[in-house]
Amino acid sequence: QQNTGGRRTNKQGGRQISRNYECRTKREKRLITIEESLRELWDNVKRTNICIIGVPEGEEREKGTENLFQEIIAENFPPTGKEPLTQIQEAQRVPYKINPRRNTPRHMLFKLSKIKDKEEDLEAAREKKQVTYKGTPMRLWADFSAETLQARREWHDILNVMEGKNLQPRSLYPARLSFRFEGEIKTFTDKQKLRELSNTKPALQQIPKELL
Repeated sequence: QQNTGGRRTNKQGGRQISRNYECRTKREKRLITIEESLRELWDNVKRTNICIIGVPEGEEREKGTENLFQEIIAENFPPTGKEPLTQIQEAQRVPYKINPRRNTPRHMLFKLSKIKDKEEDLEAAREKKQVTYKGTPMRLWADFSAETLQARREWHDILNVMEGKNLQPRSLYPARLSFRFEGEIKTFTDKQKLRELSNTKPALQQIPKELL
């Protein structure tokens, strides 16, 4: 009887451990889903934002933020006369307070009225390679959550390799990779799926394993 009781206790304990594991797994999955939803929501809020790095402090006080932005655009991408001026909804320095220990200007964040304007400005900046303000080099970036920025960085080296293989890769919003392969457009949201495909396609095995 004692052996029977012991086996019953062991079974009950095993079931309890299994239930605890299932509950923990479900909680972890819910947490991941919530984090992904928050990231997506935050990226949508930032979707029309452009971040400009390198604008000297105080320029916006002298010129006004909208005039400053238009000057930067005009200096780097001269208008043909047909395009309307890009409309600015908001503009601010980030972070809000100046850090006296930093000798570089804070970034400037511009919220544009249209996604199309942001995409055109960023595309023009990529084509021009060197963006300046009064001759001083600057950088233009899309404004994303920290997690999305990291995900986009992870695609960067793979994009470069694919460009060399003439796979016509593109970085899609917010952090997806697409490229043309075997007559089709393939799109990936994470490296795991790309790794699985590359294991079955010799042409993709030219991508260094350490990048996947």
